[in-house]
Amino acid sequence: MPLIRRVDKDVAEQYEADERLAAEYEARLAVAREAERALRDAQGADVPGPELHELTIAFDRAMTEVLAAAEAAERIAMGPKTYVSDAQDAKARRAAEIERRKAKARPSVRPWTDEVDRLRTAREAHRLSFRTRPAAAV
Repeated sequence: MPLIRRVDKDVAEQYEADERLAAEYEARLAVAREAERALRDAQGADVPGPELHELTIAFDRAMTEVLAAAEAAERIAMGPKTYVSDAQDAKARRAAEIERRKAKARPSVRPWTDEVDRLRTAREAHRLSFRTRPAAAV
């Protein structure tokens, strides 16, 4: 019988929620690609401002959703020892923090870390290039 480390109920729930979210990664990535294609096509066709603004916001939302799924997949790759529940003490929180740092160095986690960084950079570049919120009146 293999020795299995027991996982707190709250941690198990977080892990399962991340598994469900990570399973949607490919679908969310496809939605983000489609939103970007629609935005780029609209830019090339000189679409009116309000419609272009709606497409910009849709792309930003899609990028945020795919980023959340990639972050969940990264946490899944790191394993349940990296999760922390609110009921745990400071010692357990510190142990989870150390495990997260160790896990980021694993070859199985590195592709997800790179993907999260790539998606976050793309989203921020989009936010800096296009207004997703109306400008404040000064």
